[in-house]
Amino acid sequence: MSEQAHLSAFASPVYRRYFPGAVFSTLGSWTLRFLLGWSAWNLTESAVWVGAVAGLMLAPALLLSPLFGIVSDRINPRNGLLVTVSLHGALAAIASFTSLSGLFGLPALLLISAGLGLATSAHTPFRLAMVPSLVPRGSLPSAIGYSATTFNTSRILGPALGAWLLQLGSPALAFISAALLTLFALPFLYAIPGRVPQQASGQSHGFYRQMLGGLAYTRSHEAIRLVFGFTLVNALLGRTVIEMLPAVSGQLLDGDAATLATLTASAGAGAILGGLVISRQTGSEQRLLKILGASLLLNALLVASLGWLDHLLIFVTLIGAVSLLTTMAGTTSQALVQLQVDDAYRGRVLSLWSMIAMGAPAIGALIMGGLVDLWSFPTVLPGFALAGLAVIARLLGTQGATRTRDRTGKVEYSMGQPGGGVNEERND
Repeated sequence: MSEQAHLSAFASPVYRRYFPGAVFSTLGSWTLRFLLGWSAWNLTESAVWVGAVAGLMLAPALLLSPLFGIVSDRINPRNGLLVTVSLHGALAAIASFTSLSGLFGLPALLLISAGLGLATSAHTPFRLAMVPSLVPRGSLPSAIGYSATTFNTSRILGPALGAWLLQLGSPALAFISAALLTLFALPFLYAIPGRVPQQASGQSHGFYRQMLGGLAYTRSHEAIRLVFGFTLVNALLGRTVIEMLPAVSGQLLDGDAATLATLTASAGAGAILGGLVISRQTGSEQRLLKILGASLLLNALLVASLGWLDHLLIFVTLIGAVSLLTTMAGTTSQALVQLQVDDAYRGRVLSLWSMIAMGAPAIGALIMGGLVDLWSFPTVLPGFALAGLAVIARLLGTQGATRTRDRTGKVEYSMGQPGGGVNEERND
C-alpha cells in the first residue's frame, strides 16, 4: 500500500489487542490522579498541599524520564508497561486499603502520590517506545492520534468518574474502582509481543554513557532537532495558555467556577478532535511537517487575539481551537520523531521529546504568570505569540538554508528517510 494512502492503526491485529489495554490503563490513571488531588484538598483544605501533591505526581517524569528511556532501549517495553500498569493498580489498591483502615492521612497521600509520579515517569517512555512496533510505518500517525484521543478523553472522563464514585459511595470504593480499571489493562498488554530491543553502539556501556549517546544522536540528527524546536514552541504557546486557563478565566472574563469549567470542557473537546484529525493522516513526513508548521502559525495568531476578547461564546470557541491546534501540533511532532528515530535510540530520544512537551508548559506558565502580574494578558499573550512566530521563522529559515545546501550537491537532509537518521548524499 502506498505511504500516501491512509492506513488505520486498527488494521493491525496487534494494535487492536493493545488498544483496550491503553483505554483501561489511561482511564484508571486519570481517575486515580483526580482522587489524589481531591484527597489533598479534603484532608488539608490547603492550596499548598494540593500543589505539593500535583508536583509529586509530575516532577519525577521531568527528572527520571531520560533514565527510563535508556531502560526502554534495553528491554522489551511491553514488559516495562506490565510493571508500571501493575504499580498504578497497586497504588490505587493501597489508597483504598488505607482509607478503609483509617490510615489514609497526609503522609500516606504524599507517599502514594510520589509512587504514582515514579510509575508515570517510567510508563511514558515505555509506551512511546512500544507503539511503533504495533503498526506499520504508514499507520504511525493514526496510532499516535488515537493515543492522544484516548489520553484527552480519559482526562475528562476520569475526573467525572472519580467524582461520581465519591458521590455514590466512599473514597475507598472510588480508589478500588480505579485499581480495577487499571488492572483490567494487564491481559490486553500481556497478549501483545512488544518490541525486541535492538543493539546500538555503546549499548553495553552504563547508563551515563548511553544517555550521552542518546544526546549525541539527537544533536547530530538535523530533522529531529527541527521537530524538537517546533515541539518547544508548541509547548510554550498553546500548552501554556491551556495551563493558565484559571487565571485567563478570572482576569480576562471575570469568570467564576462555571466559566472555568466551560473553558476546560472546550479545551478537552478541542484536544479530542485534534487527536482524531491526526489519526486520519498518512505516514508522509512532508505532509506531517506542513500540518505541524500550519498548526503552530495559526495557533500563534489565535493566542495573540485572546487578550483582546471578552465575549464568552467567542472566547470559548477560540480556546477550543487553540487546544485543537495544540494537540495537532504535539501529536504530529511526536509522529515525526517516531518516524525518524532509529529503533536502538527510540526510548532515549522519545524521553527527551516527552521532557520538552511536558516540562516546557510548566516553565511557560511560570514565566507567563510573572509577566501577567507585571502587565496584563492583553500585553503578554501577543508578546508570547510574536516570540513564537520569531522562533518558527528562525526554524523554517534553518530548514530553508539546509535546502539551499542541498541544491549545491554537498549534503542533503531529508524528512523522508525510513529507519531514522539523517539522510546524507555527497557528490565526490
